[in-house]
Amino acid sequence: MTTSTPPRTAATGTRPITLVDGYVPVIDISGARRGDRDGRLAVARTIGEVCETSGFMAITGHGVPQTAIRDVYEATRAFFALPAEHKHRLLAERHDPLMRGFGRKGNLAAANAGTDPEQARRLADLSETYTYNRLGDPGATGIPHDAPAELGLPNKWPDLPGFRDAYTAYYAAMEELAQELMRLFALALDLPEHWFDDKIDHHMTNLTANYYPGQQQPPEPGQLRKGVHSDWGSLTVLHQDGAPGGLQVLGKDGRWVDVPAINGTFVINIGDLMAFWTNHRWVSTVHRVVNPPREVALRERYSVPFFLQPNYDAPIECIPTCTGPGNPPRHPATTSGAYLTGKLSAAYGI
Repeated sequence: MTTSTPPRTAATGTRPITLVDGYVPVIDISGARRGDRDGRLAVARTIGEVCETSGFMAITGHGVPQTAIRDVYEATRAFFALPAEHKHRLLAERHDPLMRGFGRKGNLAAANAGTDPEQARRLADLSETYTYNRLGDPGATGIPHDAPAELGLPNKWPDLPGFRDAYTAYYAAMEELAQELMRLFALALDLPEHWFDDKIDHHMTNLTANYYPGQQQPPEPGQLRKGVHSDWGSLTVLHQDGAPGGLQVLGKDGRWVDVPAINGTFVINIGDLMAFWTNHRWVSTVHRVVNPPREVALRERYSVPFFLQPNYDAPIECIPTCTGPGNPPRHPATTSGAYLTGKLSAAYGI
């Protein structure tokens, strides 16, 4: 369990930025959203410090309308409450690299640790998913002519009143927040504020709803709601409910730390591509979703992560401010699309 410590004194004017200190701190970004240059730099510096330690934080002052959050959760609960045969009609296509629709069972840990196939099957994540991606919309931009045609497969929408509107509205709110965070990332890395803009303007981001059913039977030894993994993209914006059996990150001391589920906040973490981009100046920390205690094992849980993935053809190579004499780039250049599709293939056999 984590314990709260007093707020830091870092502030814009008299307003603190770090509201609760710790390995996964709570940060108020409203000072950056007001547009004052000094306020933006102060928030950016605070974010940069966290990205060099845990890469995980919770944020307040984000400006996302509560109605958008409420509506997407209502839609999500309605979808996962559908009979199994209805959900399976929306099963993601086997050859869809973005896995749009109802998610097949898989094991995220397999993509990171080379898990034996039989073991991966036995320890499959105890969750269901639904995924939407803007590349599946009619007329979507961001699919180069030499990219796999499957990137343009259409989204799979359930026949539920208001579902599509709730998801597209929430997705738009996440796009706006993610762009703001990437601009703060740029300032934290001593780059021009808009350095990332042309690398995410045709992004290929999955919005994935996770449903963790109540556990009628105890899980297999080692089986989790979501296995140990790191995220793959540049950043993740996560809204989670407060039900038991939640998100944990692995601390540098080898102990698991609970990520706070605080009403009105989003959890932000960076992924592997941001670690590559920054030459590991910033860290992509492994995490998991644990099982609830048996006395409350029948409680369901939901979360809605937005995995910001840069444009398909965006080059991912060492950022200029993250290399220098004695600190050469550690990884060969790749692209956003090549990296993501490789990870999905390892995790789900696409």
